[in-house]
Amino acid sequence: MWRIWLPGAIVCTLAFLVGLMIGYPLAALAVALAGIVIWQASQARRLERFLHGELSPGALPQQGTFGELARHLAAHTRQQQQRAMRSHLALLGFRRSAMAFPDPLVLLDNADHHVRWFNRAAGTLLGLQRPGDTLQPLRVWQHHPEIQPWLAKTGQEPLELPSPVNPERRLLLRLIPFSSQQNLLVAEDITRLTRLEQVRRDFVANVSHELRTPLTVIHGYLELLSEDDCPALEPILPEMRSQSQRMTRIVEDLLTISRLEAQQGLPEERVALAPMLLTLEREAQALSRGQHQIHCEDRLGMDLRGSAAYLHSAFSNLVSNAVRYTPSGGHISIRLEHHGDGVRLAVTDTGHGIPDAHIPRLAERFYRVSTSRSRELGGTGLGLSIVKHVLHLHQARLTIESAVGRGSTFACQFGENRLLPRLPGNDDGQAPDDDGHSPIPD
Repeated sequence: MWRIWLPGAIVCTLAFLVGLMIGYPLAALAVALAGIVIWQASQARRLERFLHGELSPGALPQQGTFGELARHLAAHTRQQQQRAMRSHLALLGFRRSAMAFPDPLVLLDNADHHVRWFNRAAGTLLGLQRPGDTLQPLRVWQHHPEIQPWLAKTGQEPLELPSPVNPERRLLLRLIPFSSQQNLLVAEDITRLTRLEQVRRDFVANVSHELRTPLTVIHGYLELLSEDDCPALEPILPEMRSQSQRMTRIVEDLLTISRLEAQQGLPEERVALAPMLLTLEREAQALSRGQHQIHCEDRLGMDLRGSAAYLHSAFSNLVSNAVRYTPSGGHISIRLEHHGDGVRLAVTDTGHGIPDAHIPRLAERFYRVSTSRSRELGGTGLGLSIVKHVLHLHQARLTIESAVGRGSTFACQFGENRLLPRLPGNDDGQAPDDDGHSPIPD
């Protein structure tokens, strides 16, 4: 601090001494102070011009108060310039990387979803062009209106749709929050994966269809055989029939999944839930043969919009699984109730329970927690996969809660938009048909 004020103090002292010598000390001091003020004002003006970019750092004051300030200001300016240069180089590197990224990237405003920036791949797959599409609504809206409400809700599931440039190419869109005012739209080209998935579906459907006839023939001949006609086959004939029936069930379930995967939509009909609930209870009692306590409860008092055949197939799978995997004497409850922001049909059992590590994979095809127990009980390993596909077609989801040793709850969760007021006569507890069976249509 002394370096800042010492020069001015020396000047004032010398001026005062000179003034004493000539007989005008105060006048000399006043002249010295005026000179100091004028000099400081000129130095301040140079700093101001530097701040406005009119002077280079070399023209800044070098002495006095403003010289010290100029040195600190110049050092701070150099640091700022270095940081700005590093940020600029990082931004250039990011933009080059984003430009070379093989998937389309589009930066959108949160408020109006106008395009702020996009890379080259967005021009190839989404048809965006510079400068016409910059600061304009996303052009893909013109081809796919469903993208607008999807963009309005961040955190949604990815959206699959064809490319507006080439409809034969399939894109999977994801919306990633980029900042408080912008989102990043990422489009992945899944054309090859879609084709491979279609090949797999066709293969499973064709093989299952071709296996159905020979299995029917084999099963028919096995039914014609009797232990009395072929005593040598007596030990193995029941097992052959059992395995033939099991193979037939697997083929039928594979065909069911193939039909579900080929579905783009479902009939939007009224599903009377009261009769369906009664049918599920009767099916559970028939399968249980009096070995379990079965309780059915309707806390909803409404109907659903969807496909009765498909929903019955899904619900029936959950009920039959609960009966199969619950030891004798256990309790099974079927509840239709409000839950969270929607409604659900929940099937709860007091079975062995499922370890947490297995729950995320339960709906995979042929996945089994216990292979030996599943085969012993006659399961195909496809039931929950069928349930998952049926619920997906109804914009619903399967939730699973389980604790080892205490049982499990499998629930079909539907949105409230599928609820319908129950019509008079739909709560009379009558089943939908005589045999209580509602198969998925071919």
